[in-house]
Amino acid sequence: MKNTPVTTADLQRSVVAVPPLARHADLSLNEAANRALLRHLESGGVRSVMYGGNANFYNVGVSEYARIVDFLAEAAGPDTWVLPSAGPDYGKFVDQAAILKSRAFPTAMLLPMSFPYTDAGLADGIRRFSDILGKPVVVYIKTANYLAPDTVATLVGEGRIAALKYAVVVPDPAQDAYLDALLRVVDPGLIVSGIGERPAIVHYRKFGLASFTSGSVCVAPNGSMRLLELLHGQRFEEAEAVRAHYIGLEDCRDEISPIRVLHDAVTLAGVADMGPMLPLLTGLSAAERARVQPVARALYEWDGAAVAA
Repeated sequence: MKNTPVTTADLQRSVVAVPPLARHADLSLNEAANRALLRHLESGGVRSVMYGGNANFYNVGVSEYARIVDFLAEAAGPDTWVLPSAGPDYGKFVDQAAILKSRAFPTAMLLPMSFPYTDAGLADGIRRFSDILGKPVVVYIKTANYLAPDTVATLVGEGRIAALKYAVVVPDPAQDAYLDALLRVVDPGLIVSGIGERPAIVHYRKFGLASFTSGSVCVAPNGSMRLLELLHGQRFEEAEAVRAHYIGLEDCRDEISPIRVLHDAVTLAGVADMGPMLPLLTGLSAAERARVQPVARALYEWDGAAVAA
């Protein structure tokens, strides 16, 4: 596992994969399947892997947290940046930060809180999380005005924030008042587009966000890395053609459930068996699986064919 301090170059060298976490039928960690998914990502050039919402870290108990993060650190390749997440509530992320403090992870992501919190209270929590961890952290912004832009700028100025994962869904990603406001006070190099391939090109071209997270990269890593390369090369028409291959699976995720579809899509595509989902989530229904399987399989096969060509 790569454990050097986080830099802008780290954020931009790779698509940031946000994979699911495989479990056995008894909900214990499936190490073999998780290794298989990591090798699949790494074989496609991915070198940044973030375990957060898609891995259902919201519901991971502190009792198994150390074992999971230790396994992920050991399973990743020597040049792969592994980013675990913590929280979202204060009591949980304080306990998890104490565990992470003694590990070599270069940072960790604070999962987004939905209720109850205040702007000042959340900022205080970020400071405490960073203090315990002893490092700047990644803040996951999933809703508009989650933190006031001036609050974010203050935290950045204090050296508390390594990056922002920006995943606010708006009807038109080119018209985003909150992102505009953040970019007036925060370097775009610190902000990672956090909603997959769909808005990645607009986020790059209009807002200067030079990296993006992806769940679908877990099915098709080569194409997603190619998309990032094309963006950095300003080859936008080619980037649009690559992105088009991901929209079918992204449509399924948006219309059914981003987390649940991705979890089962990795299995249905033939990458690795992710097994059941940790409560309080459940896998897809039979009808949903019948819809997702051909889409996931087609994306997986396209990705393999693109490499062979």
